[in-house]
Amino acid sequence: MPPRKRAAAAAGQGELLSVSSTKEIQDILWKAADKLRGSMDAAQYKEFVLGLVFLKYVSDAFTERREELAADPELAQIPEHRRAAFLEEKDEYTEKNVFWVPPTARWDHISENAASAEGGVGKLLDAAMDEVMKANKTLTGVLPKIFNRDNVDQKRLKELVDLISDARFTGHGDRPAQDVLGETYEYFLERFARAEGKRAGEFYTPASVVRLIVEVLEPYEGRVYDPACGSGGMFVQSGKFVARRRGKDHTHDIAVYGQEANERTWRLAKMNLAIHGMDPKGVGDRWADTFADDKLPDLKADFVMANPPFNMSDWARKSDDGRWRYGVPPQSNANYAWLQHIVSKLGERGSAGVVLSNGSMSSKQSGEGEIRAAMVEADLVSCMIALPGNLFRTTAIPACLWFLTKDKGPQGTKALEDRRSRVLFIDARAMGTMVDRTERILTEEDLEKISDTYHAWRGTKSARDKGLSYEDVPGYCYSATLEEIEKHDYVLTPGRYVGAAEVAEDPDAEPVGERIARLTKELFEQLDESARLDTVVREQLGRIGD
Repeated sequence: MPPRKRAAAAAGQGELLSVSSTKEIQDILWKAADKLRGSMDAAQYKEFVLGLVFLKYVSDAFTERREELAADPELAQIPEHRRAAFLEEKDEYTEKNVFWVPPTARWDHISENAASAEGGVGKLLDAAMDEVMKANKTLTGVLPKIFNRDNVDQKRLKELVDLISDARFTGHGDRPAQDVLGETYEYFLERFARAEGKRAGEFYTPASVVRLIVEVLEPYEGRVYDPACGSGGMFVQSGKFVARRRGKDHTHDIAVYGQEANERTWRLAKMNLAIHGMDPKGVGDRWADTFADDKLPDLKADFVMANPPFNMSDWARKSDDGRWRYGVPPQSNANYAWLQHIVSKLGERGSAGVVLSNGSMSSKQSGEGEIRAAMVEADLVSCMIALPGNLFRTTAIPACLWFLTKDKGPQGTKALEDRRSRVLFIDARAMGTMVDRTERILTEEDLEKISDTYHAWRGTKSARDKGLSYEDVPGYCYSATLEEIEKHDYVLTPGRYVGAAEVAEDPDAEPVGERIARLTKELFEQLDESARLDTVVREQLGRIGD
């Protein structure tokens, strides 16, 4: 191979030598993976790359557990042949929630044999995926076996395997494989969402929107449910919230339950949960439509978080469905079907955060206004938040957040503010920061301001710990009574309630009366000057004619 071509082939490895940040390394991996796209469709390509990252994760987590076992001083007391057998005891891994990885599916075996494998590295990877699924029932039917197809460039696939084998994609020190490869998995999900645009809506919700829902609801413990779970982002962020606030030892204080209608997206969710140390059984053993085939009919959740498809018209509607307690939703739009399904899943003191289109706050078509009124009168609506534009690359439709709850009272020892018969309205349309020409994100400061406002209104422990107290802020937030909402015909658009922001008066500003007199005088002077110039121009034009 000529030197220039040889250098180009090794470009990815060379780039890795000169960078150190996780983000830079992930960018290089993305570029290398992108070369493999070829004739694959977007959905297949997504499975292809994320499947590789997942296989690396289960192998690294297995190796970490194996090294932990090997370091046990007691192991040194037994004969070497028994020691080797002990390290291959499957129960020693599964009892610690580590997937069992058969020898030929381990990453070091794949990496060492990628160049010489009979049938190519693709065949090696397909076999590894198959072995991991057979050894772990919760992964049955989840992992992709698409690496040996005709549309996969085996040479570039081998280069990608070499890149993923780099030490910086492996857990080390206080950064276990779960952290390193969990971040990489999330990074790729975001990149795929950016690349696919509108088509990405079924599997990805912008991270700052998910964070906002989680920060408002504060899911420290209990059952967390998502009826349209996509790739599982709500669950992952809930786990991260618990880890940040109470430590990693408490992440299992929440149990996740979800349902996803798209097979490929369901697979992504299973892998996403597993790679973040969460139970993949939570999203069931098969994909299914939430309306047509509710897989969790008896579930009562402490928290529900969802970003269902906006304004969906093609859905399985049954007019006699027991979930429609507040009115039968129209076939033309499933927004109020989602809301009522979510209410049906709430426990006695359960709360929910739901992303919907802005139209859901004011629509009166096909009985939606009556359903909304019934839900308000049932005191289910806790808070409405109008979101800024450009948060979603997947849709241009403006969005809002609905927060629902079964109990707005003090809730005993929680000593919350009694907010029965009241709804908090927050107008966050002016918030957020543009990260490029088309996309906006909510910053840490935005997330804190909005969640603090809700917690202060509700009187939560986190608000008390911060010394927060609630007050209405014109143009931003307002606590409305049900009587006020009734006067607005049950329209829940925050702008109707928060009013206009107060403009601070400048003490040095010119008094209004004097300013009007001055501007009037200036206007008349300019009109007089305009008339004078008009006369001059006419005279000059007349001379030209002479």
